[in-house]
Amino acid sequence: MEIRLANPTDAKSLLEIYKQYIDTPITFEYELPTAEEFQKRITEIYKTYPYLVCLDNNIPIGYAYAHRFQERAAYQWNVEISVYIDKNHTSKGLGKTLCNILLDILTLQGVKNVYSYITGENTQSKNLHLKLGFKSVGTTFNTGFKCGKWQHVEIFEKQLSNYDIPPQKIIPITQISQEEIRNKITKNFMR
Repeated sequence: MEIRLANPTDAKSLLEIYKQYIDTPITFEYELPTAEEFQKRITEIYKTYPYLVCLDNNIPIGYAYAHRFQERAAYQWNVEISVYIDKNHTSKGLGKTLCNILLDILTLQGVKNVYSYITGENTQSKNLHLKLGFKSVGTTFNTGFKCGKWQHVEIFEKQLSNYDIPPQKIIPITQISQEEIRNKITKNFMR
């Protein structure tokens, strides 16, 4: 297996993984984005944040990424993360590995808090986040209509670094050395 930073050419393969979740409450999108739209998302996210892909025999089997938590300036030190694993490769520790790498890179970038919004029925993801040291900080009730019913969403939070004053600017992923990123990937394969 190999884990590396994703690039826009991975869009079509990653979309095949995401497609497995489009008719579930795990994502709140109703329609599968086009490959072009997915490619734009990867490109936009990668301007600032990490977007990881895991390959098995050069075939993507999972991915994880971070994106800005909220748009207002005071939130800029926070991110939200997402992880999607091919359904034939779940429950094998891949999500945990991808998330650990993501969290290590986000720490290098100077991110303070990481959030994850998890649909009430997604017990597997909730358990993963608890194992990663996230805490449940609240629930929004009946916040999205998907799969024929109103869904609750639980909010998970993890502090990554100290709250320095004044806070330093987030270092864009493009300014983190490839060697540091490879070190984080290698370290997490050893866990």
